[in-house]
Amino acid sequence: MNIIEEIKRVIRLESKSIERAQKAIGPAYAKAVQSILHCKGKVIVTGVGKSGAIAQKMASTLTSTGTPAIFLNPVEGSHGSLGVVHRNDIVFAIGKSGESEEILKIIPSIRRIGARIISMTSNPLSSLAKMADISLLNPVVREACPLNLAPTTSSSLAMVIGDAIAIALMKLRGFGVDNFALYHPGGLIGKQLLLKVSDVMRSGRRNPMVRVSSSVKQLLAEITRKWAGAASIVDKKGRLIGLVTDFDIRQAFAEEKKISHLKIIELMNPRPKFVCVDDLAIKALGIMENRPKPLTILPVVDKKKRSVGMLHLHDLVKEGLTRKISH
Repeated sequence: MNIIEEIKRVIRLESKSIERAQKAIGPAYAKAVQSILHCKGKVIVTGVGKSGAIAQKMASTLTSTGTPAIFLNPVEGSHGSLGVVHRNDIVFAIGKSGESEEILKIIPSIRRIGARIISMTSNPLSSLAKMADISLLNPVVREACPLNLAPTTSSSLAMVIGDAIAIALMKLRGFGVDNFALYHPGGLIGKQLLLKVSDVMRSGRRNPMVRVSSSVKQLLAEITRKWAGAASIVDKKGRLIGLVTDFDIRQAFAEEKKISHLKIIELMNPRPKFVCVDDLAIKALGIMENRPKPLTILPVVDKKKRSVGMLHLHDLVKEGLTRKISH
């Protein structure tokens, strides 16, 4: 057996099955999505074996995209876990054959509780399909398994259908970036969507800042003391009017200028890049990186352009911000 060719065959077979599945998507799917959209309770996704793994994935995707959902192990359901099912809920049952004893055993109790049932099977004449309020067809033709037994194509297709339903609901709910950030506060995604400049910047006594009327000696002392590699230059009202970096000072030395005889206004960059205190940290990172010569520091200002902090690239990297995401 050629291993590479066999892997390609499986991928090809499953891809074709997913493409063919589009023809089976009809009114029942729209009805199922609308029912979930208007559900006053939660969605309870259940399945056993490979279908159970797909059910867990679907419940997780629904929850993270704005549709409250949980996974119910049907075996545990038979031993008390059906207590999570309420009359306003929808039970979404997944099973290739539609004849799994573990699922069929809990359906009568779910009926008595009053929850609605949506099924997804590959057999529209199965017991589960007949017992459901809405029956969805998973139109698998053949498994990738050479014995046509192990759930492979069918489980892939079930996962794709679950994702499609979740995304349709996401769009219908108008679930956007702000909602996504609210539900994903941890990890890189949360930081990119939630972390603000104010959360990372060096502020207060850590903010290197001097007035333009100060001496160069005072400027050097401020840069050295605050360990930021630069200092914001402000007017008498505290508004940012310039920036002096270590590089500016080294360049002056290289040109053999007498630093002590210079004024700050002669050293500073009068048009420095800056960010606002309420900007997202990921925006600041973009300003730093998307340049021919990347920046390592950015002054931070408020709405009145008053200097309120200094942002260092190292502080962003420590937070795990290393690249942008697309919205």
